[in-house]
Amino acid sequence: MSVIEEVFSLYSARGSGAYFGEAVSMTEHALQAAHFAELDGARASIIAAALLHDIGHLIATVPDDIAEWTVDAHHEATGARWLGKWFGAEVAEPVRLHVRAKRYLCAVEPAYFTQLSPASVLTLKLQGGPMSAGEVESFEAEPGYRDAVLVRRCDDRGKVAGLATRPLRHYQGLLDALVIL
Repeated sequence: MSVIEEVFSLYSARGSGAYFGEAVSMTEHALQAAHFAELDGARASIIAAALLHDIGHLIATVPDDIAEWTVDAHHEATGARWLGKWFGAEVAEPVRLHVRAKRYLCAVEPAYFTQLSPASVLTLKLQGGPMSAGEVESFEAEPGYRDAVLVRRCDDRGKVAGLATRPLRHYQGLLDALVIL
């Protein structure tokens, strides 16, 4: 099975479930994040990272009910490690950093926090809350931090019940082109 078929299989098997307290499924969330990246004119690696940013949730086992979460699942690290084997840093790094990007945006844009969904506010607490000044400086030193912020913004927008998007198969060619051999 190719890695692309494995991705599609993961979404088929586990993506139809509710996206942890949001009004969309995990697959809908992924497709919406990719949709917004495309609308923004993002390059292929950012569209792929937006599509795959939560793949760690599909690989690891976490409680379906967000109310049962007592610690952060570190899905970004799980997903980035897995993606890094197949897609390299241009896709894996924004995935690895997208949770830190939320914490960063909460620290540098005070109005950002007010835009978070209730579920995202809950996970923010588990993820360490807004960054300190030192954490902001460290994050801004990451080579891919701007890409992570782009993916984060698509992530935040991708929670619209009933939004029409293209199917997963639409992204097959884009993903195929990004696979490293």
